[in-house]
Amino acid sequence: MASATLAPPAEVLRLDSLSWAVGAVTIVDGVDLAVTEGQFLALIGPNGAGKTSLFNLVSGVTRPTGGSIRLDGRAVDRLPPHRRARLGIGRTFQSSSVFPTMTVAEHVELAARSAGARRVTGTDVRGVLERVRLGHRAGEESGGLSHGDKRKLELAMLLAPTVAGRGPRLMLLDEPMAGVAAEEVGELGEVIRSLHRDEGRTLLMVEHHMDVVLDLAERIVVLNHGTLLADGTPEAVMADPEVQRAYLGEEI
Repeated sequence: MASATLAPPAEVLRLDSLSWAVGAVTIVDGVDLAVTEGQFLALIGPNGAGKTSLFNLVSGVTRPTGGSIRLDGRAVDRLPPHRRARLGIGRTFQSSSVFPTMTVAEHVELAARSAGARRVTGTDVRGVLERVRLGHRAGEESGGLSHGDKRKLELAMLLAPTVAGRGPRLMLLDEPMAGVAAEEVGELGEVIRSLHRDEGRTLLMVEHHMDVVLDLAERIVVLNHGTLLADGTPEAVMADPEVQRAYLGEEI
């Protein structure tokens, strides 16, 4: 009897000729990109390459001036950010955004209710916090957290919709290590790794710490002047002469 053929992973995100220009200045220029379910992709490039601008386009902060964005095959490029979030695009930003006088648990409960959960129990909240190693700090005000723990809390807020059965289809992490103390980078990296390895989450991460990128990502996409310069395994991309030339004298 012939063995069964495994179906290829579903395509979660597709960008076709995605562009964004402000007046005569093109910031993102004709980017084609497909991300399949369960992939961990790092987006790297020099300052000004268009990385955060690309995240803004995918999450709905800005609208493209050309091309298209599809989530699970559905065109989303004209939907506002909250509609995209409901469809499964979760995003963190370069700067931490937590409410200092709210407890860690209250942040997760609020995020779950915003996603449509009608009933959120303490057990629900604790379960989400345990996934990011913050269960023991549930009752603390977030203002007292270290920067690394605030980053974990932001991840917990992205995961909170799972309480309502609406886990994020795509997690966009914009420089999660920015501002994090060196001694916290390792554990935060392990939390992010577990979202991919243990939960099978699809992650797209912008990060300047190349040791973190090479340790976590299974695929790297390089942007340079708003265009896609390289796309492949970490080994292949870092050995690419074009990538090396683009980064000569640059810290990526």
